[in-house]
Order: sequence, then structure tokens, then C-alpha cells
Amino acid sequence: MTGAPMSAAALAGVPAGVQAQGVWVGRRQLFVRFAGEAETATMYTSAALVREIERQLSRSKYHSISIGGRDPLANQAFLIAALEAAKPPVPVMLDTDGQRPETLKTLAPFLALAQVTIESWVPDATLANVIETIRESANARCAHALVLCPRDDTSDGQVLRVIEQAHGASADTQVVIHPPSPSGDQPMLDRRWASLLDQVMATHADTRLALRLPPPAGLR
Repeated sequence: MTGAPMSAAALAGVPAGVQAQGVWVGRRQLFVRFAGEAETATMYTSAALVREIERQLSRSKYHSISIGGRDPLANQAFLIAALEAAKPPVPVMLDTDGQRPETLKTLAPFLALAQVTIESWVPDATLANVIETIRESANARCAHALVLCPRDDTSDGQVLRVIEQAHGASADTQVVIHPPSPSGDQPMLDRRWASLLDQVMATHADTRLALRLPPPAGLR
């Protein structure tokens, strides 16, 4: 371990679960979840997180580690200190909302995948940061993905526009679209989404449709 600072952060926990969405949907992961305002939080030093990661990885098999929750990149120094010390033997994925693109350069060496997830839809100023996060990930030579979770009232034009911008930032972006989950009276996906995929792939070939996993199996 180097002289990285032993900072602390508020975590909602380090639970085991199944990734609900994105490139690694369905994979069993160890989740490092930063606490939101309404969640019960426990303060971890980076050393305590290292011990917890090592303990859990020694007891069970995981495909990867997922770093997510509320604004994980606000805790950049904490994450770097922990990952530098732990040197986990499984891939590490960052799941972020893309609002701190400037942090990717220093964190990227510890990541196997930087995944930017857009829940519902976002204003243009927020979207600009999402696209910059994708660009920074590509510049850092870190595999990167854009995960879109549109609602029924999200227009095809909105989806196409953001994917065109992501393609402009990096043609290597993996794009996953999670349509709204079918309801009981609509057991199959609406044909709209297959038609939309056809349009999207004319711009960005590495795009796929997938359903999100529901909780609790889909713990994120």
C-alpha cells in the first residue's frame, strides 16, 4: 500500500447481490453502496472497507465488485485508497450518474468498467456531464457503458439524441436500453422498443435491449 490518505465515507453497506441493470445485469456482485440522504449510513474508513472486501471475497464467489449508490465519485480519495490497498482479484465496476467527469482520470486505473446510468431523463446541463464522463473514460482507456432507463413517456427522439452524443464521445461505448418492465396486462415488450433499437443501431451498433431485474434479486 502507498501513502494514500485513510479517509472515511458514509456507506449504506457492503452487501452481496445480483446486478439489476447494465452491461453486467444478472452477475453476482459485491456492492459498495454510498448512502443516500434517507438511508441508514455507517462510517467506513478506507482500511475498514478493505477488510470488509477481503472478508467477503474470501467467503464466497463473486463476478465483480460494483461501486454505486449516491454520488460515489464525491468520495474519490476514499475509493482510491481502498482499491489501491485491497487490489481485489475480481473486476471493479463503477455505476455513476456521470456528474463528476473530472474524477475519472485518476480512478480509471482501478476500474474494469465505468457505467453511466440515466434514470428516467435529465436536463441538457446534466446530460453534458454524462457525455463528458463517457469521453473521459474512453481517454483513460477504461471500458465504458451508457445505461438508459426511459419511461413510457420518454420520446424516441430523446433516446436517439443521447445515444448519438455518446457515440460522438466514444464509438466504443456499450449502450444498454432498459425499457419499462411489462405489467401483468402487458406480458411482452411493446413493439415500439424493437423499432427504436432498429433506429438506434443505424447510429451505434453496440446497443442492446434488456429488462431490469426486480428487487430483491436485483439489489444495486
